[in-house]
Amino acid sequence: MQLEIRHLSKTYPNGVRALDDVSLSIPPGMFGLLGPNGAGKSSLMRTIATLQQPDTGTITLGDLDVLKSADAVRRLLGYLPQEFGLYPNLSAEMVLDHFATLKGLTESKARRRVVDALLEQVNLADARKKAVGGFSGGMKQRLGIAIALAGDPRLIIVDEPTAGLDPSERYRFLNLLAEIGQERIVILSTHIVDDVRELCPRMAIINRGRVVLAGEPTQVLAGVAGRIWRREMSRDELEATRATHEVISVRLVAGRPVVHVFADACPDPRWVPVDPDLEDVYFHTLAGGTIDGASGSPSADAPALQSV
Repeated sequence: MQLEIRHLSKTYPNGVRALDDVSLSIPPGMFGLLGPNGAGKSSLMRTIATLQQPDTGTITLGDLDVLKSADAVRRLLGYLPQEFGLYPNLSAEMVLDHFATLKGLTESKARRRVVDALLEQVNLADARKKAVGGFSGGMKQRLGIAIALAGDPRLIIVDEPTAGLDPSERYRFLNLLAEIGQERIVILSTHIVDDVRELCPRMAIINRGRVVLAGEPTQVLAGVAGRIWRREMSRDELEATRATHEVISVRLVAGRPVVHVFADACPDPRWVPVDPDLEDVYFHTLAGGTIDGASGSPSADAPALQSV
């Protein structure tokens, strides 16, 4: 079963064009959708999840027309939005039991087995009797993925799942996603490059509603190999460098800027070559650059971003 998105566009009543001719093919496994805040990721996720209709375009999940068969799609869907509500005074097992019932698990013994198994899978079995209002952010996210898994979905969408989590909770949650993404389609929508680098064999970058790059991480990294250069410099030199070079990122190391630029050849002897990482690809693409061997049409007015 594959998810096919073709020529999807959506403009909201306020005039914001959230999706602009988006086309993607997403096979089973983990798929990373990268983009800055406001890029259109959540609009795309809501459309795939049948929560809103596009202006134009088609989406198919296997043989199902997603836009015309919303009820059938929802039976195959698990969705963890960026923000979701829980009943704070109820225990984890009561919340999960409630959502499992909504997913169609009406036989009590079978539902109990599913609830028990899911709580074990997301490492919340010991907290099953605790009120979810006292859960940490990571525990709430893990309960959210358990809710999304109820009903054994074939397509799972998670929207910015690790934003705000501390490092230990983030790694626990990413390991959980890797575990469930073996045979299902799992779309990870995020602005955190590390999440995609660590989990996803396929990815796309979206900016201002357009897919500006799609491919495999190894493929897109090969497309910039030998063209990323690094130099440490003073703050006074930074502005001049921005005026004469394609600066794709700036980090502070011990208070001094460390600059990465994109160039076909070494700008001058002060620059040293570095092996590119996915963050270099991300910033280069958002700045309007292209990647050899990767699909996507960069937006001419895409903003340059820096990480500090």
